[in-house]
Amino acid sequence: MPKPSYTDADFTSALLGLLPRGRVWPKDLTSVHAQAVSCFAPTFTRISDSALGLIDDLFPATTVNFLAEWEATLGLPDPCSGVSPTFQGRRNQVVARFTNTGGQSIQFFTAYAAGLGYAITITQYAPFRCGQSTCGQQLGGADWFFTWAVNCQLNTISHFRTGQSAMGDPLASWGNAVLECELTEAKPSHTRLQFHYS
Repeated sequence: MPKPSYTDADFTSALLGLLPRGRVWPKDLTSVHAQAVSCFAPTFTRISDSALGLIDDLFPATTVNFLAEWEATLGLPDPCSGVSPTFQGRRNQVVARFTNTGGQSIQFFTAYAAGLGYAITITQYAPFRCGQSTCGQQLGGADWFFTWAVNCQLNTISHFRTGQSAMGDPLASWGNAVLECELTEAKPSHTRLQFHYS
């Protein structure tokens, strides 16, 4: 069922209906009194529209007015946010942090990066083992057990999107600083993480 929406005319009519009867309180829309009352209608319309959109605005993925409160709740902005993050970048980071349940699998880190707006693949390394490794594979040390790499584009571009970006955001921004910072924070502490860009 669509949400009911009220216009300025609806609120003007409602406000005029609340006034007492009589010649002192004209309700004709062409009267000066009715025109003065109609000045209040846009405020009521704006408040009504905000109230109708409150549920959408409270949800992290679609929030506009409550983004700062979500950030404060999740400890954002932090150094991972960068110097001047875009509105959509800030919202992506809120959603990624809010939905982060933790994990150590390739699927977890791929999904976490996707939530931040990055498409990645992950390479896991292992040292050379007789009978299991292929010819030509480098020997490597025991540290390779704990090394993994994130493969990503050199510059992931975030374009301005109507309805998702805010006024003042650049038409495009690029870089992988947020990805590097967030995954470095989320990685298991005993592992070594590399970033490979192509």
